[in-house]
Amino acid sequence: MTAPSPTRRMPVAAHRALWVLQILLGLFFVLASALPKFWGDPFAVAIFDGIGLGQWLRYVVGFLELAGGIGLCTRRFAAPAAAGLVLLMIGAALTQAVVLHGGALVVTPLVLGVLAAVIAVVRRNETLATPR
Repeated sequence: MTAPSPTRRMPVAAHRALWVLQILLGLFFVLASALPKFWGDPFAVAIFDGIGLGQWLRYVVGFLELAGGIGLCTRRFAAPAAAGLVLLMIGAALTQAVVLHGGALVVTPLVLGVLAAVIAVVRRNETLATPR
């Protein structure tokens, strides 16, 4: 006997909308955020030069974004991936505000972090309910 899935308690339209959000956000983190860091996009290189900790951090952040983006597109890892991305986006917002003095550029990681937080909260019970 299996326990009922927590997603069945959510209206079908909300469940589908959440999956669309997860996939779009996951694709964003993989294609628009992680891959340019790995490819050495001049904008990404300049940002990490401005941070001043070296280019190794660009690869670490790129890997975390890649893992988080892929995790968002899976049922089992969506909640932990989203939670990790929330922490990463908090760090990005603080870095933009304090180190890079980014002004309005702080908004982007904050919005992405809020979207990831919504996913983390809504999907938190599904990770536990997924059969091992």
